Amino acid sequence: MPGNTLGSLFRVTTFGESHGTAIGCVVDGCPAGLDVDLEFIQQELARRRPGQSAIVSQRKESDTVQVLSGVFEGKTTGTPVALLIPNEDQRSRDYDHLADTFRPSHADYTWEAKFGHRDYRGGGRSSARETAARVAAGAVAKLFLKTQGIELQAYVSQVGHLELKKNYTELDLALAETNDVRCPEPNMADKMIRLIKKVRKAGDTLGGVVTGVVRGCPPGLGAPVFDKLHADLGKAMLSINAAKGFEYGSGFEGVKMLGSQHNDLFVPKSGEQKTEEGAPSTLTNHSGGIQGGISNGMDIYFRVAFKPIATIMRDQISINKKGEPVVVKGKGRHDPCVVPRAVPIVEAMAALVLADHLLRAKSDKL
Repeated sequence: MPGNTLGSLFRVTTFGESHGTAIGCVVDGCPAGLDVDLEFIQQELARRRPGQSAIVSQRKESDTVQVLSGVFEGKTTGTPVALLIPNEDQRSRDYDHLADTFRPSHADYTWEAKFGHRDYRGGGRSSARETAARVAAGAVAKLFLKTQGIELQAYVSQVGHLELKKNYTELDLALAETNDVRCPEPNMADKMIRLIKKVRKAGDTLGGVVTGVVRGCPPGLGAPVFDKLHADLGKAMLSINAAKGFEYGSGFEGVKMLGSQHNDLFVPKSGEQKTEEGAPSTLTNHSGGIQGGISNGMDIYFRVAFKPIATIMRDQISINKKGEPVVVKGKGRHDPCVVPRAVPIVEAMAALVLADHLLRAKSDKL
């Protein structure tokens, strides 16, 4: 079926289900000669894997990646790079009671309506387990982008009502990886962790926001009209499980400003006032590094909102396939808040979009 592939030149197809034998991806279009750091790919997967802390799902998966093709003597060969991640800790019996039941706010009913047959074990392909394959593919994209001087970092900027008010330029983003919730402000991180534990103890869940930052992106990435860079970033982010909103630059806050306040004034090319490839910088960056759908060389920054996870450890009313009322029992191992593990997924999806647009941009002019 369609919908499993992302990208035009740097193309990624993922496969597999939550409780199947394995999940994985095929990366096609990655240039030959790229040094493939398997340790780095494994580290990226470790950032996403379940069981990494007390505030995430306790499913025990090592997420050990296997390279099946496309790499020889540590370098890409220009052929499809196939990566496989075995599933090791399925507990399908936890979902037996859901075979004929539609869980509230899950994909159960909509998948049944679309296909007439679904894998109810952990949500099958609609499970966030699939995102491990995206992170593996994104790690390859990150390795490629690094050779071009492009770096990405995401962090948790909000959990429930706890919002980090500081701009990313005021934070030491390296601190994001020093705590379980991946917030770069230690005091706020402690508050977020306590809130997640409190909500989890109550059998409930909560949402949050992940902020992404791209530095070193050259001007000229993105295409007019339907393939705008921010549009593709938005599509990529909203394809992540539980994602409910995307904004870049000033986003929704920008509507409160006048045009005279919002315009990013260009600065002549001189001294340190330059971005990548000598592009002029701007006094402000309300545009979020993208104007007219094309990168302008300034930092790209965006926010992704994630809803509270639909699986809660409480009884909920619902219906079965016959339309009869039922009570859904909360079972299984689930995240009380998705955002700590969503950070590497957001980075991966941004990397895949940028890698694709970078290759496309190379053919835009002589």
